[in-house]
Amino acid sequence: MEGTAEMGSETLYEYEELCSRACVTPGAQISESLLRLRHSFGYDSGLRGNLQLLDDRTLIFIAGDLLVLLDISTREQRHLRSSGGGGIGAITVHLSRKYFAVAEKGNRPSITVYESPSLRRYRVLRDGTEKAYSSSVDFNKDGSLLASVGTAPDFMLTVWDWRQEQVTLRAKAISKEVFTVRFSPHNPERLTSSGFEHIMFWEMADTFTELKLQGRIGRFGATEPTDIEGFVELPDGTVVSGSSWGNLLLWEGSAIRMEISRKDGQSCHQGTVQPFALEDGHLMTCGSDGVIRVWDFDGIDIAIGGSKYELGPVKEMAVGQNVCLCSVVRSPQPDSTMWFAQDSRGAIWRVDLSFTNTSLDPERLFSFHAGAIQGLDVSETSHLMATTSPDCSVRVFDFLSSRELASIYFNQGGTVINWAPTSVDQSGGLLVTGFEDGVVRVLELYDPQKLDLDNPNPNRHKGGAELRLKQALKPHSGPVTAAAFKHDGVFLATGSLDAAVFFFSVGETYEPIGFVRVPGPVQALEWSPDPESEDKLLIMCKSGHVVEVQLVDLEAHFLADTFQLLRLPSRSFRFRSIKSQIKREEETARRQALKEAKENEVEDEEELPSIHIPDPPSPLCCGFYSQSDHFWLSMGGFDSGYLYHCKFSENQDQDPNQRQDEPFHFLPIHNADQDPILCATFSSDRQMLFCGMHSGAIRVYPLQPGDHGLASMQAHWTLSLHDNQHGHLHHVRRSYDDKFVLTAGNDGNIFSLSTVPPEEPQKGRLTATIPSPRVGLEGEKAAMDIEDPAANTIETEKQKKHEDQLNQDIRLRMETKRRAIAELRVKFEELLKQNEALPEHFRLTPSELQIDPCFSDQAEKLKVQKVMEVRKQMQWEQERCDVGLRKIQEYFRGTFGDRVVSVVAIHTNHKISTYCLSELAKAPTQPQRSHSGLHVDPTIAPPRKESRPQPEDVVSSTSEDEGMMLQLRAKKKENQQAERARKAGEKAEQARAAIEKRKKDWAQLYAEKPGDDCEDPKDVQAVQEAKENLGDLKLKSDKDFTVPKHLRMNAETMEARLRSLEEKIHQEQTRMNKRILALRDAKVCLVSQLLDQGEQLQKIQQGLAPHLHRPPPALPVMLPEETPEKKVQHSDDALERYRSLREQRAWTKGDLTMEEEEQITNREEEVLKDVELTLQDQQDSLLEQMESSICQFDAELQVLHLEKLELDCELKQAELRRLTVYQELLIHKEFKEREESLQEKLNQCNKEESFLKRRLEERNKDLELKQAEGARLQGKQKALLAAFQGLLGEDNEFEKFLTKVFEMKAEKVKKRKDTGDGERRNTREGGAGSAHSDEDYDSDLDEEGAAVDYKVCPPGCDPDLFQDTERLRQRRLQLEERLEKKEKDIKILERDENYLHTKENVMKTNLEAVEQDVDSTVREKQLKMNALDVVAPLRQQQIEFVADGPPPSDLAPALVLNREELRRLQERIERFEVEKNQQEVLLTQARKEHVKLFHDGKDKSAKIEELEKECNQLMMTKFGRLVDLEVLLTMKRSRTVEKLKQKKLLSEAEHLKNVHRWKCVSV
Repeated sequence: MEGTAEMGSETLYEYEELCSRACVTPGAQISESLLRLRHSFGYDSGLRGNLQLLDDRTLIFIAGDLLVLLDISTREQRHLRSSGGGGIGAITVHLSRKYFAVAEKGNRPSITVYESPSLRRYRVLRDGTEKAYSSSVDFNKDGSLLASVGTAPDFMLTVWDWRQEQVTLRAKAISKEVFTVRFSPHNPERLTSSGFEHIMFWEMADTFTELKLQGRIGRFGATEPTDIEGFVELPDGTVVSGSSWGNLLLWEGSAIRMEISRKDGQSCHQGTVQPFALEDGHLMTCGSDGVIRVWDFDGIDIAIGGSKYELGPVKEMAVGQNVCLCSVVRSPQPDSTMWFAQDSRGAIWRVDLSFTNTSLDPERLFSFHAGAIQGLDVSETSHLMATTSPDCSVRVFDFLSSRELASIYFNQGGTVINWAPTSVDQSGGLLVTGFEDGVVRVLELYDPQKLDLDNPNPNRHKGGAELRLKQALKPHSGPVTAAAFKHDGVFLATGSLDAAVFFFSVGETYEPIGFVRVPGPVQALEWSPDPESEDKLLIMCKSGHVVEVQLVDLEAHFLADTFQLLRLPSRSFRFRSIKSQIKREEETARRQALKEAKENEVEDEEELPSIHIPDPPSPLCCGFYSQSDHFWLSMGGFDSGYLYHCKFSENQDQDPNQRQDEPFHFLPIHNADQDPILCATFSSDRQMLFCGMHSGAIRVYPLQPGDHGLASMQAHWTLSLHDNQHGHLHHVRRSYDDKFVLTAGNDGNIFSLSTVPPEEPQKGRLTATIPSPRVGLEGEKAAMDIEDPAANTIETEKQKKHEDQLNQDIRLRMETKRRAIAELRVKFEELLKQNEALPEHFRLTPSELQIDPCFSDQAEKLKVQKVMEVRKQMQWEQERCDVGLRKIQEYFRGTFGDRVVSVVAIHTNHKISTYCLSELAKAPTQPQRSHSGLHVDPTIAPPRKESRPQPEDVVSSTSEDEGMMLQLRAKKKENQQAERARKAGEKAEQARAAIEKRKKDWAQLYAEKPGDDCEDPKDVQAVQEAKENLGDLKLKSDKDFTVPKHLRMNAETMEARLRSLEEKIHQEQTRMNKRILALRDAKVCLVSQLLDQGEQLQKIQQGLAPHLHRPPPALPVMLPEETPEKKVQHSDDALERYRSLREQRAWTKGDLTMEEEEQITNREEEVLKDVELTLQDQQDSLLEQMESSICQFDAELQVLHLEKLELDCELKQAELRRLTVYQELLIHKEFKEREESLQEKLNQCNKEESFLKRRLEERNKDLELKQAEGARLQGKQKALLAAFQGLLGEDNEFEKFLTKVFEMKAEKVKKRKDTGDGERRNTREGGAGSAHSDEDYDSDLDEEGAAVDYKVCPPGCDPDLFQDTERLRQRRLQLEERLEKKEKDIKILERDENYLHTKENVMKTNLEAVEQDVDSTVREKQLKMNALDVVAPLRQQQIEFVADGPPPSDLAPALVLNREELRRLQERIERFEVEKNQQEVLLTQARKEHVKLFHDGKDKSAKIEELEKECNQLMMTKFGRLVDLEVLLTMKRSRTVEKLKQKKLLSEAEHLKNVHRWKCVSV
């Protein structure tokens, strides 16, 4: 905005010039004022911040594309239209109340600042965002700035100097929806914005270049991210914001300091909460629970510490029930306590927040629909309209007098409303309303003043109306979406999302006729306008299906069990997309036209657009009849932009879901590809079509009379009314006299428009006529309503009644059958008795009584089948019982491991028992630390070796030198001399390189030379290994004993050791338990075997005489302690015995006597003796086996008993060790926190040390590289000087002049921008290393006093020589500049290196301190562990005294040592003795080698001195003085010398010729 002239306070815009207007098709004969806005009945209560107070009596709020100014007292409205016609996003009022800003929507929307009370456009702010402004704009405290935020896609936050219409600051807010932006009331340079799961804190920061907006996103941290609707900034800079769960969040900086809730953990509000004001040290908040609470600011401000803080409200006020507050604004009156609140449930409240005894109760000033308007219809006899919405209300308005007449509320939201025609109700007071739960309610509207004219009710509002429920029906299971009365008022049809259309007969009560199923959710219903086919209903479904049903001969289709009408005549149509085909034909026609226009030109044609069929199909928006069999459809989605003329196909045999029907004609709709027609209605004479558009605009098409094909539907009139983003216009109705048009959209707004010109006076009454009540209404009882959303539908009730009737019939038939069977059973029993009374030879057998065996077989099969069915039915219950029993058994048996099982010997007193075991604790899942206690963090990375690219100077040096030499060589006239000079220069360069290499080798050699106190690395490594591996040989009880690092323990390792010890103990006990249980099982088998053998013995002894019976051994029995698990076991036999005992059944046995006596012969006696001997042998053998088995079992038990005793000793020792380990673990846990803290410090120090080493290595590499580059540049500088001297030669008369030219400085120009006028100034600065500046040279004088210009070659000087000098000067300046830069870099690197060295030393000191702390901690822990008493049971033979003498009486000072450890120490002493002798031999050899090397060094020094003397003599002989050989080797040949040598050779050749000639002449 630079360069924009300042706008004066008197500059204003004309309202008519900028406000949006109705759009008329160019050339159409349509008046721009065809429809005129008259009144707004709605309020977009869900829009954030949609309530502002312009003055003490005027409210302003957004209504679609309008701004409504509502007078509180008179309820009169004034309207302001937006500039672009795209809707309004946000409004705010200036603190002075003289201005208010309106932020709009649309393409490149603007912000308009209006002047109050004139309502003239004061300023227009443009180019602040791309599509729309969010729901918040704000003036700062002094009113000089305005902040705005855009929506997607840019989300641009802009700060305006609104008086000058200029952007002050701009920045992208965040890629999320922003709800609120607000200036700080305490800091003019701070803003705060909040929205979807974010809050941002902005500051106007004065940077080096300009003023900028810098934002910080709020960090929720451990708090769950939440939408922030509002916030308040406190005087100390902290911010209190709301949350979606009802608590307050206190922000400090950019993080949450604490979360504030009520006491006892209750949230500050139920649902969303937002702070809205800070008054007199108290914070005020409102919430979606309809409560306003006041909090003590001091209590919040002093809250410190913790993430939660509980605070009680000081005061609170419940505005009302079912109230959801979303914004609150204060009255502009000074010291006023009146506030106005926006209720998102469709109301505006006035509340008194003085909180005194005289405070006024909250007052609801205005009530509106909340949410989208789902239904709208008008009366055919009066200027009345009825509406319904999801807020569960039905309202009736008088749009002639612009007031609400009546309202009624239900439990569910309304979805459709239809005003009954006069053919149904002559008074015009009957309405049918559909709801979300599928209920259809019939309502009566009447004037209550006419109920009793003799005794009028003075409390009733004069001119009001009342709505009364007449009947409630539930035909549908889903929301009702359409309702339509037949023109003659005989039938009512209702449609729903449950894909059903229900028909009712209309009368005093509405009786259901039946319903039909359709292929998709019902969108609209329309009865045929053809008088000859009045019984046809057109059903339009959202899925694109259209069905026509004809109601003929309904009685023939009635069924007893259902209301469904299955055989009604119907026709189906399923829309198939033709839009892509239309586009293809249009493109073909366009190309054909181009071809005809360009006959001779041939161009490559692109491929035609492909045919596209959308999947899923496009939704059907609306439709209507054109003729008897033809209808128009408006489609959404891909197929929008056209009206399609359709008809039913002749072939109706195909499945409706499989049909593919195409329209036979279409009509393009201008500018409607993304803006389909959602509803359409005709005027009474069908000469005007009113269309509701998806963008919220109303469009009017004038039509010709009788134009059913809509051929004249070309020109149109369009006016934007509702919000273009969510204000889709689904309802457009015209009044019965065509003087008014009513619209209702999804933005909750309802508008009335008038077709009467404003200058035409209104005729007739100024209020609509309210229907009179019908006769007898006052005495009727209220109709029964359906309040339960889950109530049965009419169809369900009928099916239920039919099912109940069928069940009743079945029960009656079954009773009749049962009585007949009972009579037959009585007769059969009498026959059986008669049969029993007959003689036996006359009786009928059971098989003879069975007339047909098939009956018994069938009965048996039926019984088996029923048993299987019962088992199948009881399978789940059986499985449940089994699982329950299994769980109980597992629960009681789960502790079986804790029970002790004892095994008792049979003939001895030995007894062995299992160990009582418990489950081991599970090992922790967290990663264990190293067993070495404090350790170095393995995540510390070693120093990285980075490959560095070679500097540009090194890479390009050779090419630059070669380029310079080529330039010099190309311009030399004397090629041979230049070639020799070049070769000499190369040799000098090679010599210089060799010298440099030799110096580096010597430097490296001297660097590798060890110092006097240097130690051999191998020795150092060996000592280190010995320290690490040999260990500290001091006793652990010594105070200075240090535990080696690899032997250090911590709490984790001790826990692992304790766990390992417990596992070993548990394993041994488990192993022994298994052996004991195996022995117990063997005893069980032995007892069973002995019982069997006892039975065999009894059988054998039955054959022997009593005196031959041998007593059997006592048979063992299993004691309860041996089988404790049997306490929870059961068997079928046990259960059967238990049942038998309960029933007390006694069983008797009879004795049989034998009186016959047999004669025994002698032969038989012998046989009996043999049998007797055999039986005695069997008896003896069986008794021996029993005795042997018992003795063997006792022996095994005794052996196992001894093993268990040994194991008990070992386990006792293990328990003692476990106790010691546990005590050590407690000590380790005591030091755990300190060790972890030291471990963290140690890891941090190691990390920093590693980082510093890596940094030092990098700096050293960089420094070496820079120093090498500097040395190379210095060498080039010397070589350049030598080349210049060689170029001058000897005795050059221009040597002084050329030297000054060679040494001239560079001219540097600095450019800077002047902040005042923007001019540039040039400054000259001298280069480094020069003795004079250009100004000095320019002012030099020659010997005669004349000025000398060093930029011009003087007369007599060789121009080539002057140019070469200039080139060498440029090269010198480049080298000096590069060298200066390298020196600066070297200084910086040296400074960094020194800093890093200092920091490294500090870090080493810290590391040593931490290591000392670690060692002291380890020693302290070791001392505590040494104080523990350890039990070590020893035998007498284990004690051995190393020292001579008798054993002491007290063994307390004795050292307990393992023999192997003692043997190892003794072997180590022997090894140390051998190693000592070897080291003495090596020391003697090293001393001899040292003496020899010392003498050799003296000899070498003497030889070097002799060679230096010889070299000096040779230099004196050749040069006459001592010279520097390095300089001599690097010198290049002079061109003058070469010329003189050439001249000398020519002169010598000439002289030789002359001498030869003279000799010839003399001869």
